[in-house]
Amino acid sequence: MGEFALPELALQEFALQEFALIVAAGLCSAALIVLLRPLFLRYALARPNARSSHAAPTPQGGGLAVVLAVVFALGIVGGFATGQAAYAEVLPLGAGVILLTIVGAVDDMFPIAAMPRLAVQAVAVILVVTTMPAELRAAPVVPLAVERAAEIVAGLWFVNLVNFMDGIDWMTVAETVPLTTGVFLFALFGAASHSAGSVALALCGAMLGFAPFNRPVAKLFLGDVGSLPVGLILFWLLLQLAGSGHLAAALLLPLYYVADATLTLLRRIARGERITQAHRTHFYQLATARGLSVMAVVRLVFAANVVLVVLAALSIFATSLGFDVAALAAGGSVVAAVLVTMWRGKP
Repeated sequence: MGEFALPELALQEFALQEFALIVAAGLCSAALIVLLRPLFLRYALARPNARSSHAAPTPQGGGLAVVLAVVFALGIVGGFATGQAAYAEVLPLGAGVILLTIVGAVDDMFPIAAMPRLAVQAVAVILVVTTMPAELRAAPVVPLAVERAAEIVAGLWFVNLVNFMDGIDWMTVAETVPLTTGVFLFALFGAASHSAGSVALALCGAMLGFAPFNRPVAKLFLGDVGSLPVGLILFWLLLQLAGSGHLAAALLLPLYYVADATLTLLRRIARGERITQAHRTHFYQLATARGLSVMAVVRLVFAANVVLVVLAALSIFATSLGFDVAALAAGGSVVAAVLVTMWRGKP
């Protein structure tokens, strides 16, 4: 019996550490929101505009609490207790998150022109992508420089699309919670690094702490101060997964967000619209305009994301190119069904 005591104890310690991580992130996020909400009301009040789905002025900036909670949980609770190497691995991500948090906070209070904002986002994404270990390759058949360049473009679009998709209450919660839970579970089985699992779990906890305040009808919005750095963190997690040999899983997890935002952008370009102009033509926004309730839309997105997580898990454990293609086709079918449902609205 004695020879099994140590592994069992190690497993219990690991479970306790991860439980403490998500609880600390959640509690810290909620506590910071309560403490900072008067400041959000005074300095970061979102007033209804052409893009808004709300009718009354609502404070934004809850993302600041989310980001700070992630940092607290990882740094204080001990998500990176394995040593300096783990801290070094996420240092570029931390620097990029700080950059986007600052530009997002300023933009929430004093709107910034599109190009300066895009330039800062590019710096953050380039910092994250170019410091990735050379052995983390999503597409090893192409030269490293070509892959990294493609990842920079993809990262810049992903950060922005997460910001674009944060347009109704609980939407970012419905996207982030399943995605980060999936990455954490995959990391447990070695499909991504322990650091990626810890970051995913901390972000999941922080978003859960934010969720009660953003529940429809929201009393607080995430704001650019949250959506931009959250987008960068999610992209980094997907890079970790893709670079570990699980490209199909990394494509499946954010598939709804990518499809909605990309198809909406292409539709607007085809109509000759200014893509920097505020609008309410995302599929999820059309769904609410056509009679679906916010909760109905959020439930639909959450359910689709759960299915995408399951398909991603199957693609990881099947280790078959044919199954990867089948999983991507199935995920595309699920997302297509969601988009069609949103397009049609309430019968």
